[in-house]
Amino acid sequence: MSQLGYRLHHMVNIQHKEGSYGTRNSRGKILDMAAKQLLTGGFKLRDPGGLKTKHVDFLVSKWQSDGIADKTIKNRLAAIRWWADKIGKRNIVARDNDSYGIATVRNNPLGKSKQLDMEKHAKIGCELIKLSLRLQQEFGLRREEAIKFNLSYGWKNDYIRLKGSWTKGGKYREIPITTQSQLALLKEIATTTKSALIPASNNYAQQLGRYERETSRVGLSKNHGLRHHYARQRYLELTGWQCPADGGPKRNTLNAEQHALDTSVRLQISKELGHERLSITYSYLGS
Repeated sequence: MSQLGYRLHHMVNIQHKEGSYGTRNSRGKILDMAAKQLLTGGFKLRDPGGLKTKHVDFLVSKWQSDGIADKTIKNRLAAIRWWADKIGKRNIVARDNDSYGIATVRNNPLGKSKQLDMEKHAKIGCELIKLSLRLQQEFGLRREEAIKFNLSYGWKNDYIRLKGSWTKGGKYREIPITTQSQLALLKEIATTTKSALIPASNNYAQQLGRYERETSRVGLSKNHGLRHHYARQRYLELTGWQCPADGGPKRNTLNAEQHALDTSVRLQISKELGHERLSITYSYLGS
């Protein structure tokens, strides 16, 4: 047993002795396996307290590339979440499995995509929030990215760029400007503000609170679906056919040429969304 495995065993069976014997035994086996896989993967992690997002991402990617069933990965992630919770780092593991492209979304991706209801959108009192929402739809930005977006930095010729300090995981990224509606939105932002879409009197936390109150008031909550809409539109634009989630052909029915294009496009969309895994696109596009 590795040093990390030994310490995890101590956490499960002595330090945090929770659940039945069967539960602890299963959890211990999963965590011991994870410790061995991290070591084999080149991570010299010895203390459970050193767990980071990169370790979790490595494990999930390995399990997916090994063809491990979604149900099994869910069980393994439950043990990893337990580990993260016990060291006070629960946020380093995504709270929902959708973020890793794991079913149930893969089995039922329909209904996750949404477009802005412009009648409700018009009722929002803050113009900056209205622009943030449109950025979410036009460029597939996360909520935080759309609120922190700063035009003077973000708009470069035929693409927008996002600072690591705006994004999940601190990953800089670029997204191409490919439609007239995207360009029109950027020009509209330019006539409104040259800085972030946050009033000078507010900080991010205050603007986020206002965003949540305003969108809830007018019935525009759960806006992650705007990213799904962006992904599906990009897929159609880049392949010429609808994605499986919108009734298009499934990956396993494509011919060799189409399958290669599908893979290339999915990787591009994954990158534009701020991910780097093909598997994540199943939750946006279907499989």
